[in-house]
Amino acid sequence: MKKSIFLLVLLSFGLASFAQETASNYDEKLAKSLNADERGMKKYVFCLLKTGSNTTATKEESQKLFEGHMTNIGRLAKEGKLVVAGPFMKNDRNYRGLYIFNVETIDDANLLVASDPAVKANLLEAELTLWYSSAALQETLKIHDKITKPKM
Repeated sequence: MKKSIFLLVLLSFGLASFAQETASNYDEKLAKSLNADERGMKKYVFCLLKTGSNTTATKEESQKLFEGHMTNIGRLAKEGKLVVAGPFMKNDRNYRGLYIFNVETIDDANLLVASDPAVKANLLEAELTLWYSSAALQETLKIHDKITKPKM
């Protein structure tokens, strides 16, 4: 009997503390501003960038196209259309990088991918899929700016 009462009390404290933790942090205004659903999640489009079919570009052409690629990344990020981007380390799968687009359809993401000079020139190939993740990802760039040292 004592063990049953002890377990009941322990369970009650556990549930009470869990309920307090989950209810106290919710920010409805922030959730709405990020288009979060009741789970704090939303749809994105995940883009896997792979080595493209263009093997004839010169070093100078590739360099110019990748400068345009980086400029395009910056533009899409400033517009709020791109929440995460980055290269993969050397690998044997021809994976070059990824984008996470802040759009809800593959068609919308295709328009954004088409604006990338390296993709247009077939130096990179994009593979797109719908992805469901935390709506808070959209805040990544704001945090990134706070941890990036300015160029001197």
